[in-house]
Amino acid sequence: MGMDFHAEENQSSYIGRTADESWRQAMKAIVPPEGKRVIDIGCGGGIYSKAWVEMGSALVIGADFSEVMLKAAWENCHQDPHIKLIRRAAHATGLDSGSMDIVFARALIHHLPELDPFMEEAYRLLAPGGLCIIQDRTMTDVLMPASPTHFRGYFLEKFPQLLAKEAKRRPEDQAVREALQKNGFEQVAATSLWEVRRRYERWEELEQDLLARTGRSILHELSDEELQILVTYIGEKVAHETSIEEQDHWTIWIGIKK
Repeated sequence: MGMDFHAEENQSSYIGRTADESWRQAMKAIVPPEGKRVIDIGCGGGIYSKAWVEMGSALVIGADFSEVMLKAAWENCHQDPHIKLIRRAAHATGLDSGSMDIVFARALIHHLPELDPFMEEAYRLLAPGGLCIIQDRTMTDVLMPASPTHFRGYFLEKFPQLLAKEAKRRPEDQAVREALQKNGFEQVAATSLWEVRRRYERWEELEQDLLARTGRSILHELSDEELQILVTYIGEKVAHETSIEEQDHWTIWIGIKK
């Protein structure tokens, strides 16, 4: 059925947590964030827009095509004067050329029908020396084995039909590299990251999060009955843990505008 990013019932799907220190350290290893102008394209609920400001960025523009997602981002970010929110498509932000130091896109490109329009816009937005940082999952990331810290592996373990959906939407590493190079970026590189998504003090917190499909669009491919079966299955694996740390495996691509 797929997730409807414009549906009011999904407004809170991408809020309710903060960017973990594992992610913050990964970004700081790529670029010093202090004083930078950042656009967070596909910002969702603004979790990472807030994180860039907290790390010292001078201005962060959160852009999303969904009015519902931007309402959530406004609830999350409106008290911070360093954050501005705009409703724009990834390939047409309407901002001035050369006005950004960092283009950041987390969990965006697997939703795009093609990469070039976004890459072209990212290049246009950046000042010389600016960085495009793309964080998403390839099939290598998706197929990481299930474990008490990698719950997404259990999704495919219990419902292998989800693999076909993932295979259709996940970008290939080489395709992303080539799109960056084709659109003018230099020193294109990629790295990987185990990002701590969230920590739960008890199983019931995670259970509620999963049943709400919070921040996990792939779970919208399951019926309510199938989701309950999956949550029960995951509970058998992790409910005995005294504390639960959820991690996701990502690929991060970096390109520099000369």
